[in-house]
Amino acid sequence: MRSWSWFTPPFSTRIGPGASCTVHGVRDGHAPAIADPIADWFGTHTSAIDDWTIERVAALKGPRRVSVVLPALDEEATVGDIVTTIRTELVTGRHALVDEVIVVDSGSADSTAAVAAGSGARVVALSEVLPGLAPRRGKGEAMWRGLAATDADLVVFIDADLQEFDSRFVVALLGPLLSDPAIQFVKAAYDRPPTDPAVPSNGGGRVTELMARPLISAFWPSLNGVLQPLAGEYAVTTALLRSLPFRCGFGVDLGLLIDAYRTVGLEGIAQVDLHRRWHRHSDLPSLGRMASEVLHTALDRLADEGRLPAGLERETLLWQPDRVEGGVRRAGHRIDTAERPPLRDLLATAQATDHSATK
Repeated sequence: MRSWSWFTPPFSTRIGPGASCTVHGVRDGHAPAIADPIADWFGTHTSAIDDWTIERVAALKGPRRVSVVLPALDEEATVGDIVTTIRTELVTGRHALVDEVIVVDSGSADSTAAVAAGSGARVVALSEVLPGLAPRRGKGEAMWRGLAATDADLVVFIDADLQEFDSRFVVALLGPLLSDPAIQFVKAAYDRPPTDPAVPSNGGGRVTELMARPLISAFWPSLNGVLQPLAGEYAVTTALLRSLPFRCGFGVDLGLLIDAYRTVGLEGIAQVDLHRRWHRHSDLPSLGRMASEVLHTALDRLADEGRLPAGLERETLLWQPDRVEGGVRRAGHRIDTAERPPLRDLLATAQATDHSATK
């Protein structure tokens, strides 16, 4: 198993069964080792992509159905290769592991839908799923409607902007779910190369390192072993997903992680080291808006847990500098804090309404 470079020094972490995670501190010339409180979880619930072969994982599948869902907005450059790879190697290949590939088109202005359909995906528009609800924009909205569009037992979410996609990502994420009935939520971990090739990889993206990880360390320290809390690649049981609310925007990844932890505990969560993952980088103003959505998601979860004063008012308008010809101005951006209810509750309400209407 390989070491995670951004944890050394002062953190030394090895991934693999029985591995340990220690923190080395220096005081008066001594360097005592202090055990990490989540070392046991990290050692037993973190695996690597090379641990999961297609032969092994496919043999574990049994009658369970697997759906891969890609939320997509203007991703014509990458979505086709991802879909083709999954279908060729995991759907129609020698070891059929995936039953369907769904691309949820969030109103793309380019040919994302056509490219995905031409590559063999089932493409659905936001308005085609749960047509009684007016669609919203946002990654989480697309994921929520993608969940509603499938009857599979397990769902694997994959970002549609991944470059150099490897079908083993899907295989490895499914491994812990299929091999351990206690595991219901599996997150991807990976090195994320920076925008400057001369700068060594240091773990997560900028929003992860500057917003999500500090929030988790401060308020949900039991999740400190989750290496990529904002990873868009994860595999989850449909039953768990349908019991959780979905933030409509970029807060969805943190929201689902915290809610899964509150529902199934740390023992129900695992992570898989996918080594390296590449995708499109965003500019700093866009990342600032994403970070704000992550922050407000965390604040709402703290309020749910009674850890914020009741009735605490928060401003959801983010002001950012905007350079224009002749100078600079302020630009206000309304932060998306909308959230969809658990799909299980929504469907139960709809069924009860239909039943009453037929009496």
